[in-house]
Amino acid sequence: MNKPNILALVKSEKSARKRMRYLALLHFTEGHSRTAIATMLKVSRTSVNKWVTTYLSQGLSGLDDKPNPGRPPQLSLAQQASLKAFVQQRSLSEQGGDSWLRISAILFSLNLA
Repeated sequence: MNKPNILALVKSEKSARKRMRYLALLHFTEGHSRTAIATMLKVSRTSVNKWVTTYLSQGLSGLDDKPNPGRPPQLSLAQQASLKAFVQQRSLSEQGGDSWLRISAILFSLNLA
C-alpha cells in the first residue's frame, strides 16, 4: 500500500485507536524511525514496534481491534433471569421501578445481597 492510500485511511478512520496505528504506519513508510514515530505520536516505542511488525506480517487487517469479551458477569444465568423477570414485573406495576433506593431490597429478595 502506498502513502496516499494510508493517508486516506487515516483521514477516513473514525476509531481513534485505529487512526493512531495508521498514522504510525504512514510515518514508517515515510522513513521515520520507530523511536521518532513514538515521540511524534506520544506513545511507547513498544506500541509502534508492535503495530509495524503486525502490519508487515498480517497487512492492514492485523491493525483491526481485536474482540474484547469484557468482564464476566457476577450473576449466574439463573440470577440474571430472576433479576430480569423482577425488573420487568415491577416496571409494569403501579408502584413502578423508578426508585433507586429499592435496589438493596430487590437484591435481597432475590438472594443476591
